[in-house]
Amino acid sequence: MQPPEAAASSTPEAGARPDVPASGAESVPAAGATAPRHPAGATAASAGAASAQKGADLDGCEATASIDRVSVDEPLLPARVHRPSDLVRLISGILAIAIVLTIAAIAHHTTSGLEQDISKGSDQAPDVLIRLAGLVSSIAVLILPVGFAIERLIKRDGLRIADGVLAAVLAHGVALATDLWVARSAPESITDALTQPSGAGGLTDPVHGYLAPVIAYMTAVGMARRPRWRVALWAVLLLNSFAVLVGGQTTPFSILVTVLIGWTVAYGTLYAVGSPNVRPTGQTLLAGLRNVGFRPLTAMRAEDVPDSMEQGDRGRRYFVTLEDAPPLDVTVVDREQQAQGFFYRVWRRLTLRSISTRRSIQSLRQALEQEALLAYAAIAAGANAPKLIATSELGPDAVMLVYEHTGGRSLDSLGDEEITDELMRSAWRQVRALKSRRIAHRRLAGDAILVDRSGTVILTDLRGGEIAAGDVVLRMDIAQLLVTLGLRVGAERAVAAAVDVLGPDTVADSLPLLQPIALSRSTRATLRKLAREQAQREREAVIEASLAAKEVRVAEAAASRQRDAEAANGTEAGVTGATAVGADDERKAGRAESKAVRAEKKAEKEAIDEALENAREDDLLTQIRRQVLLIRPQAPVEPVRLERIKVKTLLTFVAGAIAAYYLLVQITHIQFGELVANAQWGWVAAAVLFSALSYPAAAASLLGFVPEKVPFRRAVIAQVAGSFVKLVAPAAVGGVALNTRFLQRAGVRPGLAVASVGASQLFGLASHISLLLVFGYVTGTEKTPDLSPSRTVIAGLLTAAVLILVVTAIPFLRKFVVTRVRSLFAGVVPRMLDVLQRPQKLLTGIGGILLITGTFVMCLDASIRAFGSGSNTLSYASVAVVFLTANALGSAAPTPGGVGAVELALSTALTFAGLPAETAASAVLLYRLLTFWLPVLPGWLCFNYLTRRGEL
Repeated sequence: MQPPEAAASSTPEAGARPDVPASGAESVPAAGATAPRHPAGATAASAGAASAQKGADLDGCEATASIDRVSVDEPLLPARVHRPSDLVRLISGILAIAIVLTIAAIAHHTTSGLEQDISKGSDQAPDVLIRLAGLVSSIAVLILPVGFAIERLIKRDGLRIADGVLAAVLAHGVALATDLWVARSAPESITDALTQPSGAGGLTDPVHGYLAPVIAYMTAVGMARRPRWRVALWAVLLLNSFAVLVGGQTTPFSILVTVLIGWTVAYGTLYAVGSPNVRPTGQTLLAGLRNVGFRPLTAMRAEDVPDSMEQGDRGRRYFVTLEDAPPLDVTVVDREQQAQGFFYRVWRRLTLRSISTRRSIQSLRQALEQEALLAYAAIAAGANAPKLIATSELGPDAVMLVYEHTGGRSLDSLGDEEITDELMRSAWRQVRALKSRRIAHRRLAGDAILVDRSGTVILTDLRGGEIAAGDVVLRMDIAQLLVTLGLRVGAERAVAAAVDVLGPDTVADSLPLLQPIALSRSTRATLRKLAREQAQREREAVIEASLAAKEVRVAEAAASRQRDAEAANGTEAGVTGATAVGADDERKAGRAESKAVRAEKKAEKEAIDEALENAREDDLLTQIRRQVLLIRPQAPVEPVRLERIKVKTLLTFVAGAIAAYYLLVQITHIQFGELVANAQWGWVAAAVLFSALSYPAAAASLLGFVPEKVPFRRAVIAQVAGSFVKLVAPAAVGGVALNTRFLQRAGVRPGLAVASVGASQLFGLASHISLLLVFGYVTGTEKTPDLSPSRTVIAGLLTAAVLILVVTAIPFLRKFVVTRVRSLFAGVVPRMLDVLQRPQKLLTGIGGILLITGTFVMCLDASIRAFGSGSNTLSYASVAVVFLTANALGSAAPTPGGVGAVELALSTALTFAGLPAETAASAVLLYRLLTFWLPVLPGWLCFNYLTRRGEL
C-alpha cells in the first residue's frame, strides 16, 4: 500500500489536515475545528458503527477526548448497502421452499402419516389448554411487534420499522398468492400436505395470513440481534404454532412453509431496498487501535477499488500515522465484504477438483486466524511479506489486522520499463521461499506483488493462501506468476527469469497447469480482453487487404477499358473495309479475360492471407509454452484436468432430466399398442419425406450467401453431417462451426467464410421473427370474424417490445447484446454487398431459408396428423407458431441439439394450443425421432466421409 504523502507529513498539532484523496471524502478535523455537517446517511452509518463498538474497553472521557484529537480521511460510507449475505439467505430460502414442496408432492404417505400421528396425540390434550394457548399466543404475536416498533421509534430508528412493515406487506401478498395457487392449480398431494378439512366443509389456509407477515417483520427489523425480544417472540410463535397444529387448524408442512415464506420475503426486501450500514468507520478503527495500545494521529483510507468480485473481500485499507512510532497499514474486514463473491467461490469449489479455496464457508474469526497464520508462516519461510503485529475485533461483525507499513507500489502500477529482470527474479525468489515450506499464495496477480522504494519485492494479500499445499496448487502459483509477468514483459523474459531462479525442470512441470481455469479471475478477464482485441485486429487486417485489392482491381479495370477505347479509336481511323475479328479471336479474348479474373482473385486471396498472417499472433499461454519447450522439449504439455464438472454438462443433465421426467409422465398414459395400430402410416411417410427435404433446403440457404462456386452435393452432405455434430454441441453453435469449416475447405477464405455463415444466420433470424409475427397474427384471427389479432398476440408483441426497451435502456445489457451481435455478424455487410451483385444467389439463399422452415413445419404437422384426426389436429398457422417458438428455445438452450428444451417446449405448446396430451407427446416423439435422433447415424457416416476427403 502506498501512503498518501499528505497524510504522512501532516499532523493535527501542526494545524494541517491530510489532503482528501477523493471527492466526497469524510473528514474528522482536529480539536478546536468546526466539524462539517454530515449527510443523514453518513450519520446513520456512523451511529450504527458506534453502537457496534460499545463493547470496546476505553477509559471513559479521557479516551474519548484522545480520539477527538485525531483526523480520519475516508470516503463517506453509504447510508444503506445491499448486503450479499441477504442475497445468500434469499436464495437459500427459495431453495428450502422448493425442497419442502417437492417432499410434500413426492412423499404423500409420509405427510399423511405425520398428520395422523399429530391428530392422535392432540386428542389426549385438554381442550381448554389448547384454546387458552391459542388465545394468549394470538394476542401476544400482535402485541410484541408493536411494542418493539414503539421502542425503535423512541430511539429514532424508524427506517428499520419501515423496512419491517414493507416486508410484512409483501409477505402477506405472497401468502395470499400461495393460497390461491394451492387452491386452484397445485397438485393434489401438495394441497393435502398444506391443508386440513375445516368445519365449514372447506379447507384451511395453506399459509397463515398473519404468521408469515409477523415473521417477515421480525426478521427485517433485526430482532434476532436483540436476545430478549428474540426469545419472547419466538416463544410466542412456537406457542401459536403448537396451538393451531394441535387444534387441527393446520399441518406441519403448512407451518414450515409459512416460516420460510416470511423469512425469505424479509431478506428479499432487505436486499432490494438495502440495509442500514453498520460497517465500522475510521473513528471506530482509531478506537480499536487505541484499545490494543497504539496512539494514532491520522488515518487515511487507501483508494483500492477492487476490479472483480474475487478481490472484493480483501477489506478496506488504511494508512495510519502514530504519535511515537512508524506508520501502520491497517486492513478492516467485515462480514459483508467477506460475503462478496460467495457464490463464485462455492461454484469453484463444487466444479474444481480439490484445488478451490476454502474461504466460502469460513467465519470471520476463521478468516482472521488463517490470514495471521499465513503472514507468520510466510515470514518464517524467508519470504518478504507484510509483518502482522496486532489483530483485534471491531465489534461483533468486523475485525482489523495491523501490519507494519511497507510502502512502495504494486506491480500493476509500475511502468513496463520499470519491470527489470532483477525485479522479476526477486519475485520468483519469494515464490521459491514459499514453495520450500509448501505454502501456496493462490493469487499472484499484479496487485498482490508490491515493490518498495529500494526495489524489494513484497508479497501481499495472503488471505487466500494455503499451508501444507499440494503439488498441483504449488504449480498453479508458478503458472499464475508466469502469466502475470508475461502480460507485462512478454513470455520470453518472464520464462527466462523463472528458469534463472527455479530451474528449467520446475518451470516445465507447471505447463500442465497453464490453462485459464487455473488462473485468477482477473487474469482470465485480461486474457479474454486480449483475445477479443487480437480477433478485432485480424478482422480489420482482412478487411483492409480486401479493400486494397479491390481498389487495385478497379484501377486495372479502368486502365484496361481506357486501352480498349484507344484501340477502338485507332481501328476506326484505319481501313474501313477491314474484316471483323474472327470467332477464334473472340474465344481467345474471353479465355484471356477469364484467366485474368482468376489471377486477380488469386492475388487478392494471397494479399488477404498475407495480411492475416501478419496480424495473427499466438495467445500468451501458447507463447509461454513455446518458450518453455525451447528449454525443455520433453516437458509435459497435456493439461491437467481440473474441472470436476463443466457448466454445459450440468445444464445438459438438468435439461435432459426435466425433459425425460415430463415425457415419461406423458408416456405412462399412452397405450402404445392401440396408438401404433391406429396410426396413419401415410402421414408418417410424409413426415419422413419432409425431414429429408430439409437438408437440400439447408444447403441452399447456406450457398445462397456464398458468391464463390461450391458444389451443391457436397453442401448437402455437410448438412447431413451437421446432424451428428448437433449431438455433441448446442444447436446454435455446432451448425455454425461446421458450415464455416466446410466453406474454408471448399476454398473460401476464412474471413469470408465466417461472413457468409453470419449473413445466412442474420437472414435466418430476420425470417424467423417475421414468420413468427405473421403466423401469430394469422392464428389470432382464425376464430374471429374480423382481422383483429387476439389478446395473446398483442400481449406477446407488447412483451417483446418491453424486453427490447429494457435491453436498450440498461447499459450493461445493451453492451452485452451489441458485443455479441457485432462479433457474430462481423464482416457481414461487405459480404452482403458481394452477394447483392448476384440476385440469383440471394434469391437462392432466401428461398432456402423459407423452404427449411416450411419443411420442418410440414414434418411436425404430418407427425400430428399421423396420430390425430378431425378435432385432434391443428391449423398450419398454429403448427408454425409452435415450431418457431420451440425452435427459438432450442437454439437458445445450451444443451446439444436443444435436448430437453425442444421436447418440453413442443409438448407444452401443442397442449396449450388445444391438442390432447397423448397426441402431443406422440407427435413430438415422432418429430424429434425423424429430425434429430435417426439422422445421427447418417450424419456420422457423412462426417467421416468428408473428414477423410479433407473437406471438413
